[in-house]
Amino acid sequence: MNSSPSSGKTVQDVSAVISGFERLGYVIDRALATAVYLAIQLRKPILLEGHAGLGKTEVAKVLAGLLSTRLIRLQCYEGLDVNSAIYEWNYQKQLLAIKVHEKTDETVEEKERHIFSREFLMERPLLQAIQAEDAPPVLLVDEVDRSDEAFEAFLLELLSDFQISIPEMGTIKAKHIPYVVLTSNRTRELSDALKRRCLYHWIEYPDLEKEMKIVRARLPGIQEKLAEQVVRFVQGVRRLDLAKSPGVAETLDWAQALMSLGRTGLDAGVVEETLGCVSKSMEDTERIRAAGVEKMLAGR
Repeated sequence: MNSSPSSGKTVQDVSAVISGFERLGYVIDRALATAVYLAIQLRKPILLEGHAGLGKTEVAKVLAGLLSTRLIRLQCYEGLDVNSAIYEWNYQKQLLAIKVHEKTDETVEEKERHIFSREFLMERPLLQAIQAEDAPPVLLVDEVDRSDEAFEAFLLELLSDFQISIPEMGTIKAKHIPYVVLTSNRTRELSDALKRRCLYHWIEYPDLEKEMKIVRARLPGIQEKLAEQVVRFVQGVRRLDLAKSPGVAETLDWAQALMSLGRTGLDAGVVEETLGCVSKSMEDTERIRAAGVEKMLAGR
């Protein structure tokens, strides 16, 4: 069976990526849009690195929407193994089948073929991605830096030929090569081999203008004054020496929380009351307070 790299919906150019993403509520700059466009056209994996909360995962979700295809997500974590990522056998169902077939006239080989058939195979994300029938899905390998080097080596092999070998069933080849998005928060350095296999893009904290645009796009009902005050304050917080600077996700969470409280503007009191939306540790909260909430609101 030949894999098809060109099946499925596509986009005309970089501008179409920009307009398509913005139509779906994601404000994308031209550099990232170009990387996404090339990933679509060349059918190469794209590796997105950057701090947490900057919309890396959302790129894959919006890309699936843009291409009108299915999103398949593999969430990586320490200790992730092949069974969790590719497939497992349904052992309980196999045991029941063995008992049922104990008294039949089937040969041992026939019984083995039956219990190691697709009926008993539990497909995990990577196998689901290469077995998509109608159109290439978007495969999101999220936070790949949390997996270990052994899994990374296997992933590299999969991205090279898009096929998986199951000892009891043989080799399964991709019917359609999926669009692959890998994300990393850079908790560890990924191998050069994996990076070479991918298009690479570093997602930086947005500037004031872009972050304002993101807030307006995601929270269309927000007051302009509140949006600007929130974004300016968060931008100031990022300039402090914090253990974890707030990402765009925190900006949006905070703005939404303030809207829920009926606030149309910021003052020192409401910042103190809602600082937990921005800061995620006691130490960072104290650093923000030490910098002076009133001074930061005044832009000093």
